[in-house]
This record gives sequence, structure tokens and C-alpha cells, in this order.
Amino acid sequence: MTTTLAHTPFYDFHVSNHGKMVDFAGWEMPLHYGSILDEHHQVRTSGGMFDVSHMGRLRFTGKDACRFLDHVCTRQVAGMTDGQVRYSIVCNDQGGCRDDVLVYRIGDAEYVMVCNASNREKLLGHFDAVRGGMVFKLVDETEKTAMLAIQGPKVIPLLAEFSSSIGTLKRYRFMQKSVLIAKIMISRTGYTGEDGVEVILPAAFANKAIDMMLKNADGADSTVKPAGLGARDSLRLEAGMALYGHEITETIDPVSANLMFAIKLDKGDDDPAIGRFIGQEALREIAKKGPKRTLIGFEVEGRRAARQDMKIMQGEREVGVVTSGCLSPTLDKSIAMGYLDAALATPGTAVTIDLGRAVAPARTVPLPFYKSS
Repeated sequence: MTTTLAHTPFYDFHVSNHGKMVDFAGWEMPLHYGSILDEHHQVRTSGGMFDVSHMGRLRFTGKDACRFLDHVCTRQVAGMTDGQVRYSIVCNDQGGCRDDVLVYRIGDAEYVMVCNASNREKLLGHFDAVRGGMVFKLVDETEKTAMLAIQGPKVIPLLAEFSSSIGTLKRYRFMQKSVLIAKIMISRTGYTGEDGVEVILPAAFANKAIDMMLKNADGADSTVKPAGLGARDSLRLEAGMALYGHEITETIDPVSANLMFAIKLDKGDDDPAIGRFIGQEALREIAKKGPKRTLIGFEVEGRRAARQDMKIMQGEREVGVVTSGCLSPTLDKSIAMGYLDAALATPGTAVTIDLGRAVAPARTVPLPFYKSS
């Protein structure tokens, strides 16, 4: 049976620009437009534009919107200020990750959540099941909006030419602006390890927006060029950022994933009105005992890339598992992330990775592999 894939508002742009289209979480998305390597370097040195419209965009409004988000998010939502963005985890009762999300506070009773494409339907069902008697309205705005990620060291100076206020926008803050007849949301967030913005806009305005953004992209030295999912993955891996389905899953908790910054383990202790989040007690217990395995980086000898689920060994003993790996375009070496027995997860530990037909020596290194200057 043939499955019909969903298309973002930028689909015609991808096809007309020779995007290599692939199935990603039920969406037909560009893997690249010619060269993943070129697109990766374009983002690291100048600027790249990614269509991330496949990601879910959920709007919460009503008197209990904040209280509900604190019930399902590991990070505290109460106390956020208007225009602030917070990265958080949505957990199950055992502390496993249902998804990692961004929460935007528009006002005291209005928030937007951006979630992963593969988890949107799951989260909608989960939220309906646990809302209880809380009063709020939840609207899935994914299909009527579009989303772009524009990332790279030259992006903010370029956007500041359109609006000086973008240049003064702080990290994990957003603004709302009206451009022509469209109301857009611009946040200083991203998933590449570079500076830049993510933009949410009406789907009907998508093609106009992409034309405006790429109007300088007709030469070899263009500031911003389109980039696909392939470069997005290698960029986030160099930056040591977790990817759902790899570093975090329903059976992997955020304590083990070194995401403690995104967990408020004492939520509700001082203010019972805020309440506790789902999975809080389980995460407290994991944090108290210490995780059995923890996420760490690896540099792998040779040019072969380690892949998800490859075994990490010490001698004949399996001591971990790879979650992501690639030949780093920026560092020109094979890098990987994976879970290692906690007692071994210190920088400099020697291990081997079972590549299938060969075994590669590797050593543990701190994350991230790359930091933007």
C-alpha cells in the first residue's frame, strides 16, 4: 500500500531547487540540494536556511494553560516572562522522554509549544488524556503555519538589516512582528550550534518569505543558502545536541542524557500551586542513585562512521551503545555520541566500537565536539 506523504508549504521550492526528497516522519522533506558537505560548511561559515515546517506547533490558551504545561514539562513554565523560550522535556511516568520541546510564552494565558514531527500525534493524545479538569484550549497549528530555521555566523547581521530589533534579540527570546499582512514569530533559537533564528509564519506567506530571505542567494558567496536534513543532522551532532529517537526515547531518561539543565526536580516543593510534573518522582530517584549509563562523546579512529545501535566494547565486555555518529565535516574526524557505563564515562577512556566487519578504537571526549566562536 502506498503511503501519501505530507508536504510543507515549501515543497514546490524544494522540488524546483532539485532537493533530494525523502520520507521523514511522514513528511516529504529535502535531504540535500546537491551536497550535504557543502551545505554543512555553508552553515558553519555563513548561513543556511532549513525548512522545519514538519515540526509540530501547538498553541495553548486559557486560565490553566500555564498550570497544565507545568504538569507535563520538566522545566518550570510558571515565572517565564513574555517573549521567553524554554527548552523542556515531556516525560512518561517512568521518567522516559516522550519528546523534547520548546515552550514560548506569549502572555500569562497563551503559550506555543514546538515539538518533533514524529511525536506530535502522540503528544496530542497524551495531553488529552492527562488534562483532567484544567481549563485551556489546545489548537494544533502545524498545517496552517510554516517554520524556517536560518542559522550561521552571518545570519544575525543580515537580518538586522531588515530589522534592527532582531540584532538585539537575546538567546532563547522571541519577538512578534508584522511583515506586510503576515504576523510572524522570530526566536533566537536553533539546532546547529551556530547563532541564528527560527521563524514561525502563516503558511500562505511561506513562498514570499523564502523569496525575501534568499534574494541575495544568486551568487557563489551568498550569505544564506538552502540546506537539508542531512546537514542539519551532522551540524547538531557536532554541537552535541540530542535527537529524539537516538539520544532520547521513551526508555531513556533526561538525567542519563545529561539534560539536567532542562529538569526542575524540586518543581512544586516551594509552591504547591505549581504542581509536579509527570515523571518527577522517577527522575528524582534516578538522579539520587545516579544513572547506570550516561551520554558521552567519542572520537573514533579511522574514517568510518559509527552508527546507531553499534556496540561499545572494552575487551570482550559490552559497556555501551552508539546513538549517533558521522564523519565530522568541520573537524575532519569520525565522531559519535552514545551511552557508556557511568563508571567509565570520563574523558580519555579507551574503548572499541564494533563497526560490523571491523572494530575501531575510540576514546571518550566531552560534549560538545564543536562550539561556535
